Amino acid sequence: MRHRHLSTLTLALGVAVLLDVLRVWLPSVITLFGRAAETPAELLGAFALGWFLLALAAPTLVRRVGAAPVGLVAAGVLAVARLALTAQPGGPAQLWSACAGLLAGLIWLAAVAAAVPRPVAGLALGLAGNAAGHALLGTEDLVWRGGVLAWGLSVLLVLAFLAASVAALRDRTGAPVGGEAGSRASVPGRRAWLLCGPALLLAGQVALAPAVWSAAAGTGSPDFPGLARPAGGSPLGALAVLLFLAAALFRAPLRLARLLWPSALLAGSVLFVTGRLVPAYLLTAVGLGGCLALTDTATGDDRAAVTDERDADGGRAGARRGRAAALGMLVFAVATVAYYAAYDLGYPNGWAPVATAVLVALVAATAPLRPAPAAPAPTSPARTASAPPPSGAASPGPVLPATVRVAALAGLTALAGLAAVLHVPATNVRATTATAAVRVAAYNIRMGFGLDGRLDLDALARELRGADVVLLSEVDRGWWLNGGHDTLALLAGRLGMPYVFAPAADPVWGDAVLSRFPMRSGQTRRLTAHGAPTGAQALGVTLDLGGRELAVVATHLQPPPGREPVEQAGEVAAFARRYANGRPLVLGGDLNTEPDDPAFAEFTRTGLVDALAVARPLRTSPADDPRSQIDHVFVSPGLTPGEVRAPRTEASDHLPVTLTVTLP
Repeated sequence: MRHRHLSTLTLALGVAVLLDVLRVWLPSVITLFGRAAETPAELLGAFALGWFLLALAAPTLVRRVGAAPVGLVAAGVLAVARLALTAQPGGPAQLWSACAGLLAGLIWLAAVAAAVPRPVAGLALGLAGNAAGHALLGTEDLVWRGGVLAWGLSVLLVLAFLAASVAALRDRTGAPVGGEAGSRASVPGRRAWLLCGPALLLAGQVALAPAVWSAAAGTGSPDFPGLARPAGGSPLGALAVLLFLAAALFRAPLRLARLLWPSALLAGSVLFVTGRLVPAYLLTAVGLGGCLALTDTATGDDRAAVTDERDADGGRAGARRGRAAALGMLVFAVATVAYYAAYDLGYPNGWAPVATAVLVALVAATAPLRPAPAAPAPTSPARTASAPPPSGAASPGPVLPATVRVAALAGLTALAGLAAVLHVPATNVRATTATAAVRVAAYNIRMGFGLDGRLDLDALARELRGADVVLLSEVDRGWWLNGGHDTLALLAGRLGMPYVFAPAADPVWGDAVLSRFPMRSGQTRRLTAHGAPTGAQALGVTLDLGGRELAVVATHLQPPPGREPVEQAGEVAAFARRYANGRPLVLGGDLNTEPDDPAFAEFTRTGLVDALAVARPLRTSPADDPRSQIDHVFVSPGLTPGEVRAPRTEASDHLPVTLTVTLP
């Protein structure tokens, strides 16, 4: 028995599985193939793009062999790769398993595109469902968790995907092949499939990124930036899911939709680049959903293909949709690589998400005016291809019945809202009795990824337990390149410590301070780049030690190519002195300078004391063969450092530095 919603279900589940693989593949390319900037950016980009270029051959394979057999085999490989990654292999096995899963997923998309001319509902539900699940997991994916729960849920997801794929294959058996007629521009679903890749990027980077929701909720106030709020994950994330699905699954007046949705999408992408995260993801969510709905159209010459909702296994229209899907995913790859390569090559990267939004807006705004039928119906001779749409026509709606759309919207919105309640960060702690000795740790955590390429926040937490104050560098709060995790919130939750975050490279990447003592005030200062490709800042936080105050400054200096970060070191030292204003001071982080270098001297020249001097040489990088002393802690005169250590661990590419600071 055929069921016309099987393709929607299969596509939604497949998109969720593919996104899980992408969340591993993206950081694996950086940490394993790229060795975190040791591999030239050009070579790394070529490796990443090569898989998407290879997938351009998939439509030809589908047309020669057939969408059903190719799609089923690709679905099987994608499922196996997804489960293999759940085993957390790390190292080369993780990289190549993720590459196999990615390529299989791209081929599967091309096969599904050949058979499904109405993908918008499936794409929308897959994107929103994956976002809700990611939020419920606190942005730490099942593939990184392990254990019975991770394996159980992963197996259920994969089995559901495979069962739906097999059922859809049987449902297509004996279906008439259509879509041979018609011009290239009139192929049903071609525009929607072209937007598949750009939609994945804008959803993962901005609109449906739970880590971005979390980072936006904890920005604090201008006089105390970045303080984690008691509310934890903002309910505005659930609103983003609601807006996205409502715009994608329900009709709006066509003339209004063609102006409103592209405008909202463009505004959201610009606001994201400028750091206005809350309005950015809300506008991007509703604009992206609406633009997808605008492409859910059918045109006259191909109405017969839409009547059967398939022109599978060999039709020229199916091949064109497959090529559109492959090209759309290539756009996804190019925009992703272009955005993050800027932090190695030094060009402005804000254009990448904005240009992607412009592409989506143009494709949506120029879609045919003729709406797709809400349900399959025989072609009426009274309505020809040349007939204009009726006045006030609605934008194309999905194939799903209204009750299903409402249930999906309500259910996924509720799950995203539940996530905000489940993941509440530690709030500012109560005042303590007077304290004279403070245990300090400074650690470049490389966004939470160890040398084996695995996201292992438990390993990081083990190294930091026992510390009263933690200064973190390379903190990631939603970089799509790293899988879209809120590393700071996840690590702070394990340690039970409130945190303050300060953006540096962009709104969701920077430095942080965690403390067991109450944090009374904070201030940040953006550092001048001086030719460095990655931005840097200095974060000052005042701690209450039970009647006494301690000023803490966390930073991560970014040296210009081939030069020392002398100018930035001077800026940080001057900022720290002004911020401390006579109070005891601790300053630390990844300073990218050695003890005998001029940049190091900028700190001692201002009167600060090298707190690690008693343990020199104290090499901290790279973690598997420490040769460089580039992670440092300085204190103001009168503070006594002791118990200095740099424990060996491969939880990051740096070693942590820990010490006890005693106040007079």
